[in-house]
Amino acid sequence: MRAAIIYNPVKVELDALTNAVAEAEKRHGWDASLWIETTEEDPGAGQAGEAIETSADVVIAAGGDGTVRAVGEGLRGSGIPLALLPSGTGNLLARNLELQLDDLETGLETAFSGTDKPIDVGIIDLRRPDSSVDRRAFAVMAGLGIDAQMIENSDDALKKRAGWLAYVTSIAKSLRDGNELHVRYRLNSGAPHRATVHTFIVGNCGSLPANMVLMPDAKIDDGLLDIVMLRPEGALGWLRIWLRVAWENGILRRTRTGRRLLGETKPIRPLRYETSESLDATFGRPEKIELDGDAFGEVTAIRVSLERGGLLVRIPREQPAAGSEVNAG
Repeated sequence: MRAAIIYNPVKVELDALTNAVAEAEKRHGWDASLWIETTEEDPGAGQAGEAIETSADVVIAAGGDGTVRAVGEGLRGSGIPLALLPSGTGNLLARNLELQLDDLETGLETAFSGTDKPIDVGIIDLRRPDSSVDRRAFAVMAGLGIDAQMIENSDDALKKRAGWLAYVTSIAKSLRDGNELHVRYRLNSGAPHRATVHTFIVGNCGSLPANMVLMPDAKIDDGLLDIVMLRPEGALGWLRIWLRVAWENGILRRTRTGRRLLGETKPIRPLRYETSESLDATFGRPEKIELDGDAFGEVTAIRVSLERGGLLVRIPREQPAAGSEVNAG
């Protein structure tokens, strides 16, 4: 048995990781791992292809959300499981799989002895302003509007010092721009709809940092895209959104008692939800887009579908290995 470790040299402490991996290999009786470094030009997809060619038994992604997304993109459909050693600010996929964060020993124990779970993979065609089309994959979500502007405006140095709180200043800067997003969209190739919103997000799962759950019904293995549109009206609208995603979804609905106290969730005007197996959307002007927390330039249109069970992820054995128990809610 042999692992391939695809690591971002900027995000990991290589000496500590090397020593920990060597101990885990010895403990589990695995051969020495293949080490592959990411580059600025290729954050992980090409390296995943190299790992596939060597018939690795598991591929371990050591890095931030960008590394995880790119490695997952390269591994999808291969049948080789992806294990996560999350680092950085967001750790979006790890959060939605309810994996422990910043715990190297536990992460490696899962990588070398865990069980495999198939999850859906979002496939998105990005139509650029020059009419070219770029196909990408995502595991968590694709976002436009304030969501993407927040990523674009974030300060990397501040993120290293303050973590997710660094996005607060970025959000404030994005809100000052006051831009609205005009979208025309179709669900499952159905009738066209129009919307004017501040944020348009297509998700495979819905948990975010700071204990926020943006899409509480989203499941990572149900074959459905969850779409959320945000259009708050002033400070009160933003407060209602925060109460819903951080307090109700992020805290109360995580417990049986909290769910009983809340009862049936009623829609609120600033948040609109849809579900679909596929989505086509065009925008009134070029809009910034992010995938799994990384900026991906501008688009004039997107087409999104799901590759059901397209990626195997390695989870601890004590977690459920099938069904929809691992989800955002």
